[in-house]
This record gives sequence, C-alpha cells and structure tokens, in this order.
Amino acid sequence: MSATKVQSLYLFRKSNKWTKGVGASLPEEYKKFWKEWKVQEPTAVHYIKEEGKYTRNEETGEVYPVQNVPIPVKYPKEFSEFILGGEAIVQGFIKRGKYYRRTPHFWFPQLRKSILYSEVLDTYIRTIITLRTINLIHENYGFDHYLLKTPACDLKSHLALRLKREILIALADKTLYPNDEAKREEVYNKYSQYLSSYTREEIEWYGLTFNDACKKYIEMHGNKKNIVEPLKIKYRSELIAKLKENNIEEAQGVDVSLPDKKDGTWLSKWNPFQKTSETK
Repeated sequence: MSATKVQSLYLFRKSNKWTKGVGASLPEEYKKFWKEWKVQEPTAVHYIKEEGKYTRNEETGEVYPVQNVPIPVKYPKEFSEFILGGEAIVQGFIKRGKYYRRTPHFWFPQLRKSILYSEVLDTYIRTIITLRTINLIHENYGFDHYLLKTPACDLKSHLALRLKREILIALADKTLYPNDEAKREEVYNKYSQYLSSYTREEIEWYGLTFNDACKKYIEMHGNKKNIVEPLKIKYRSELIAKLKENNIEEAQGVDVSLPDKKDGTWLSKWNPFQKTSETK
C-alpha cells in the first residue's frame, strides 16, 4: 500500500450528526449558535483563571507556563430547567486528615427557589437559581440585561436559552406590550441595542436544542428529502420502458406505479414471493 493511501486512511473522519441526516442540512445560523453554546470556552467559575503565558514563583524565582485547565463539572438533566449562573456539580476527592485516605466527594451549588421578572416579556418566572445568579442579575441591572449580555456557553441551561430567544424575538418583531404603545417604545429603546449582534434568521434558530432544530427544519422544508424511493419501483419502470421499446404487446399501456397485490396482471406472476392461491 502506498504512503498516500495509508495517510488517507488516517485522515478519514467518522460520520456524525452534522454530516448525515437532517443535521447535515441545518443552516449556518443554527451552527453559529451551537458553537457559542457548546464550543466556545465558558467563563471560569470554579477556578481562578491566571492571565498571561508565564508565571513566576517569588520565593524560588522559577518561571512556569500558565496552564488554565478547567475543572470538570457535571450537569444533571434537572439543571436544564434551572438558572444557575454557570455553576454545576464538582466531583473530586477530600482528605479528612493527615493519616486518612482521600475519599470521593461532590460539591453541590446552593440552590434556592426564586421568582424572576422579565421586563421585555412582562412576565414572572418561578424557578431555581443560585446566589451567583442573583449577583449577576444585580451586576447587569436586571434579568433581561443579564440574559442578553451573557453568551450561551455561560447560560448553559435550556430554560435560560429559551427565555433569551423569546426576548430577542419580541424585540425583533416588536411584539412586546401590545396594548401599551408608550411602554412598548420605552422598553424597546432600552433593549434594542442587543439586536445589533444578531440577524432575524439567527434569532429564529437561537436557543434551540439539536433535536428541536431538526424538528423545526423538517416542519419548514417537509420530509421529502428523507423519503427513499424503493429500488423495485425504479427497476420496474426501466423494465417496462425497455419492453415498450421492443414493442412487447403485454407492456403497452402498463402503468409505472406498483400494481395492486390482488391484481392478476402478467407482471405480478414474475414475483416469486407472491402467493399463488389464497388460504381459506
């Protein structure tokens, strides 16, 4: 085997959800959101991120490269309906004394029930949050500002992304406060600055999970591309066309569509799996 063929085997990429099925047809607007949600590096929450490329030990004078390795965290499925401000479960080990072995330990964020108010949607949301979420809302001067300023990788949860999508759609279509024009203009002017980061098509696909995006694409374009025509229909039509070209009398006037199972045409006799007689 030549070196070129061997190299091509190593460069062969396995198929994934983005290269086959409906995922391969999803628009670039959704892929942009996916990169912001799953690929972009989130803000450091469970560790202190060091700046620069190198750091120096003041006692020994040794220089070390800076290695910001994120602490692995766990996100249970229940957290998708919470707004935790980037916090999650940290798994590690704890040592209770000098002569004790280390034992596995989990650090859980402190959860609390709360009610949040969205000024754009003019609605209250009862959910579970953390103290860090409250601090972030106060730092951004409101719940709507917090959602619109924070990237998807930091919001993380499905609930927060759905709310952000609804807020962006309400601002883009200007459907907020339908019965109060003065309030609508006031709130729109307050938050319209965030629309400059998105197009209307990007907002339409923002905040959707992969399954929801696939369902949306199928509803928009139908399921025609996924319908596979059986090869027997193709081969049958080619056979009938050749028989007609040779002026076979039995093939004249025969429809290309599949015959009924109960018909007694001459073509049905060619099927070796067809029952010759009905069982009584």
